[in-house]
Order: sequence, then C-alpha cells, then structure tokens
Amino acid sequence: MRRLLIFAAFSPLLLIAGCESVQSTWQSSGPAAERITHLSIFMTVLFVVITLIMWLLVAWAFYRRRGTLEEHAPIDAGGGQIWIAIGGVAVPLLVLSLLFVLGLQLLTDFPIHGMHHGGSAVMAASMKPEIRITGHQWWWEVEYLNDDLPKQFTTANEIHLPVGRPVNIELVTRDVMHSFWIPALHGKVDLIPGMKNYIRIEAAQPGSYSGQCAEFCGAQHAMMRLLAVAQEPDEYEAWLEAQRKPGNDPATSEAQAGKQIFLAGPCSMCHTVRGTTAGGTVAPDLTHIAGRQMIAANCFPNNDAYLEAWITHAQSLKPEAQMPNLTQFTGEQLQDLVQYLRQLQ
Repeated sequence: MRRLLIFAAFSPLLLIAGCESVQSTWQSSGPAAERITHLSIFMTVLFVVITLIMWLLVAWAFYRRRGTLEEHAPIDAGGGQIWIAIGGVAVPLLVLSLLFVLGLQLLTDFPIHGMHHGGSAVMAASMKPEIRITGHQWWWEVEYLNDDLPKQFTTANEIHLPVGRPVNIELVTRDVMHSFWIPALHGKVDLIPGMKNYIRIEAAQPGSYSGQCAEFCGAQHAMMRLLAVAQEPDEYEAWLEAQRKPGNDPATSEAQAGKQIFLAGPCSMCHTVRGTTAGGTVAPDLTHIAGRQMIAANCFPNNDAYLEAWITHAQSLKPEAQMPNLTQFTGEQLQDLVQYLRQLQ
C-alpha cells in the first residue's frame, strides 16, 4: 500500500516528464505561447502541490493509531466540519478563483476578436489581417491578402511568417467547426460557421512549428494538421515574391508529359495551378506544391513515393477525404505526373 501511495503522489511529475512531443505546449517560441506556458506551468505546479498534500493527508489517516469500537465517539457526536469547510469549500474556491482571474487577465492581453456574419466593425484597424485561413474537411486553405490584388495568392496547409513581427490572421470555415492551434506560437481559436475570428501570432525565432485542428471535425480530424514556417524577414519577403509567380513551366519531356496529364485529367477539375488552365477551387492550390515540406494536410513527407501513393490510393492513406483514388494512370503516366508536380517550386 505504501508503494502505491508513493507512486500516486509522484505520478503527475512522471507524466510531465514524458510530455515531450513535436506539438508541445511546454516549448514556446513566441510571446503569446510563452505567457500561456507560464500559466500552464503554474497550474501544473499548483495541481501537483495540492495532490501531494491530499495524499499526505490520506497517508496520515491510513497510518495513524486506531482505537477500538468502545473508544470511538457515537456516530452522531459530530466533529470534522472544519475539515470539510476548509478542504471542500475554502481551498477549491480560492484555487479556482485565482485561476479564473489569471485566465481572464491572459485573455484580455491577447488581441483576438470575432465578427458575426461579417457585419460588424469589431475588429480594429490594427487587427487588419495579412492572412486568411479557411478550414475544410480536412485541410487548410491559406490566402495571403494584399491591398494590391495582383500580389494576393493562395496556398495550402503551410503558413509562412516573418520572425519578430506579429501577424494578424483571419479564421473562417467552409463547412463544420474547426479549431486553429499551433502550440508553440499561441493558444486555440475556433473556426465557427458564419463567423470570422482573428488571432495575432508572432514567432520569436526561425523554425518549423507543427499545428493541429483542435476541434473534432469528422473522420480525419486527427489528420488535419498545419505547419507554420517562421523565416527571417528578408527570407520571408523572398518567399512571398516567389509564391506570387505562376507555376514553373516543365523543363523536361517527362514533366511536360505530366503537365498534359494533369490538365487533361481529373486533377485540373479540383486543383489550381496558376499560369495554366487548371482552376479548380475545391481542393488545395498546387501552384508551388514542390516547395512544401509535407502533403495531405501535413500528414506525409513531400517526396515521390508518397505523392504517387496519394494520387493513386488517397483513400487508403486518408479515408473519406475528398481526394479520390486515381488508379487509371499507367506506371509511366504516374511517374510523369509526379515529375511535373515535383518541379512546381
């Protein structure tokens, strides 16, 4: 019994020690995430302290000397009310009130606003969005906004940010409710049908930060992932300029053949490649797909093998996704098609 009590007392610490993952709330890389991490650490330490105290009290009650039935007071003798008042009312009320106040203070410091049905002036001019992210089942559409319309462009599943500067993002959904969450940069913000929400995120250092839809949105909710790439300002500007260009023209005969297969087949009905006749809008924009680190909403590496598997057997990799299995291509056609996609930098 004594070993069980010791394990129970220290089990929270063991869980904390094992909480290292790519999407970890303990590894903040932005000012907002850092403040959330501080509050999380405080809450965890508070929880551990209270848990230890409770287990010590349980151990004291278990091991203390016990008398006989004759020595016990009558069942209606009363007593112990002070323990109930302190441990059952005063302490929980104090702890929950403290966390409530700290949570409210944290929320008020974050410039996040919502506009129902787009018919309100809730968002201040300082919150003018640079990026609009639209949630789909199960991928992210990313639009880089600009007052100069020719400089606007659309990509998917991977957002790029300049280091050291806050970026305002507008969040909407095309279908069901989703939730935008990049733990290393900020907390969660919901994407609600008929409503616009906003978040301001800032990366403190260059790197790639994994995110996730944090609201159950259907069969492939767990595979609706997001990647934020933070770059130095000059690298970010160069990336923006490159993304505004149309898709590369094929440089090899294989890639040229792949382009014709892409344009003549079902691919162009769903996807867009700027600079070609492919103008589908129901699936991710593929104009610069070769420059992305991952495919299928950041579920698989962006390489030849996974591209081939995704094209031919998407339903095996991500069941119920809108991407159908395309098994009509010959081996040579599939290789040409992949070569075309791989040169769309």
